Amino acid sequence: MSAGHGPRLARSLAAPAPGWTAEADAIVVGSGIAGLTAALELRTHVPRVLLVTKGRLPSGSTVWAQGGIAAALDPSDSPEAHHADTLAAGGGLSDPEAVQVLVTEGPARVRELVARGAVFDKAADGDIALTREGGHRADRIAHAGGDATGAEISRALVAQIEAVRHDPGIEVVENALVLDVLTTADGRACGVTLHVRGTGSRDGVGAVLAPAVVLATGGIGQLFRSSTNPPGATGDGIAAALRAGAVLGDLEFVQFHPTVLWLGTGAKGQLPLISEAVRGEGALLLDVDGHRFMPAVHDMAELAPRDVVAHAIVRQMAATGADNVLLDARHLGREFLRTRFPTINRRLLEVGIDWSEEPVPVAPAQHYHSGGVVTDLDGRSSVEGLYAVGEVACTGVHGANRLASNSLLEGIVFASRAARDIAARFAAGELRPSSPVERAGGSALVAAAARSRIQKVTSAGSGVIRSARSLADVDERLGAVRADAHLASEVVAEPQAAEWETTNVHQVARTLTRAAALREETRGGHYRTDFPKPDDAWRRRVRVWLDGDGVLQAV
Repeated sequence: MSAGHGPRLARSLAAPAPGWTAEADAIVVGSGIAGLTAALELRTHVPRVLLVTKGRLPSGSTVWAQGGIAAALDPSDSPEAHHADTLAAGGGLSDPEAVQVLVTEGPARVRELVARGAVFDKAADGDIALTREGGHRADRIAHAGGDATGAEISRALVAQIEAVRHDPGIEVVENALVLDVLTTADGRACGVTLHVRGTGSRDGVGAVLAPAVVLATGGIGQLFRSSTNPPGATGDGIAAALRAGAVLGDLEFVQFHPTVLWLGTGAKGQLPLISEAVRGEGALLLDVDGHRFMPAVHDMAELAPRDVVAHAIVRQMAATGADNVLLDARHLGREFLRTRFPTINRRLLEVGIDWSEEPVPVAPAQHYHSGGVVTDLDGRSSVEGLYAVGEVACTGVHGANRLASNSLLEGIVFASRAARDIAARFAAGELRPSSPVERAGGSALVAAAARSRIQKVTSAGSGVIRSARSLADVDERLGAVRADAHLASEVVAEPQAAEWETTNVHQVARTLTRAAALREETRGGHYRTDFPKPDDAWRRRVRVWLDGDGVLQAV
C-alpha cells in the first residue's frame, strides 16, 4: 500500500434517530483515570458537566492496571532522568516537549491523587514505596495494594465523583455507549449521540449537545483475540473521532505485553496479566528448555523495554517450537510473592499454579495502544471542540513504545491540562453551543457475529509480527466484511450495542492495518519481518483521517 487514498469507511454508525436531547457545557466520555480526573476538574470551572461511562463508574480500564504509576518522586531521581528513559523506550518517535510536560508535571499530579484519597504502599520511612520496571533506570514506580494500583486510584477518584453526584453542576450517565461525535456544518464538535441502557430518565438513543467533548474511552484490546484489556475496550473513541474527521496517529504501534498468563491455544478474550513489576523484583524469563535468553538480547535483560522483550519471546518460542515461555519467580519466595503480588498470586492459584514452586507459562498478548487521536499539549484534537485524553489520545509521549507505568501518569497529566484549557476557553467565550448537521459519507453497521472473524484475521496479520503479505491479507479480508447499513436480509444485524461495538472494531482494525502497511520498517511496537530494522526515513508519525466522503487518507 502507498500513502494517499485508502478504503472508504462510513462516517457515522447506523442508529435510530435520537429519542431525547440534553445539553451540557462539557461532556466527558469514559471513567478511567483520565475521564474521572477531567470530570472532577471541569465541574468546578464550568456550569454543567456530563460524565458518560460505558458500564458502571468503576469499570474503566484503570482498574486493571497492576504495576503502578511512574513519577520522579525520590530525591535521588529527577524529571530529566525520567525524560531520558521515556525517550529511549519511545524508539525515536516520542515528542520531547510532550514528554517534558509529563515528567515535570507528573509528581504534582501524583501528590494530588494522594490528596484525593489514593493510598499508595509505603516504605519503612513512611514515604511512598518506589520500585522499578522495564526501561526505567531508577526506582520511580509508585504502587498500591502490591499489584492493585489502578484499582486503588479508580476507587479514590470514583469516591470523589460519588461525593458530588447530586451536585446540580454534574450529571453521571452510566451504562451508556457513545455512538458518534456530532459536528456542525463547519466541522466543529458540538456533542455526542449515545445509547443508554435503561437508567433513569435517559434511555435508548439520545443526543447531548455541548461545545466541548472530551474522549477518555480507553484502548483497542478487542481488536485482537487475546488481550489484557476488559471486554469494553472496543476502540469506540478512536472510531468516533475518525468518523468526525479527526486526525489519528501512531496507530501501528501496539504494545503486546510480554508476560500474559498462557492458558492454552484456545484462550481468547481478556487474559490475566503477570505484571512487569514481577520482573522488576527479579523474576527471570526462561524458554521451555529452562534456558535464560534475555541477557543475550539486551543489556537490561528482563528489564528491557517491552517491545524488545515481547519480540525476543516470540523468537524464542519459534526456536523451541513452543506456544509459551516461562517466568521463574521461585527464588523470590512464597511469602514475598503472596504479599507483594496478592492479586496475581490469587489468580494463579485459581488456575492451579503455585508460582513459588513452579515457573509460570506466559506469552505476549495485546496490552496497550500507543496511538490514537492526535492532540496538542492541552488535549485538543484537529477537530475544534473535540479533546482526547488517556489511552485514546496520541499525545506524542509514547512514540513507538510506551515506557512501563507512564500510562496512568499520562492520563492524569493531560486530563488536567485539557480541563484547564476548556475552562479557560469557556470563560473567554470561545466555546459556545451550536447545532449539529448530518455528515456526508454514509453510515455503517457490522454484524456482531463477525467480531471473532475480525479478531482472528487482525491477530494473525496485524499482531506481534507483520509483513507486507500479512497486512495485505488482513486488508483484503477485512474489506470483505459486510459493513453496509442496509444489510441483506440473510445477515442478522440490528442497531444495538454489540453491532455498534463490532463496527468500531472493524473500522479501527482497517485503519490500523493501513498505517502498519505504510510503515516499512521495524520500530518499537511495530515489527516487520520484511523490514526488520529501523529506518531513519520513517522517523516520523504516520497520520490517517477520513475525508468528507469517508475515504481513508494517510501521510
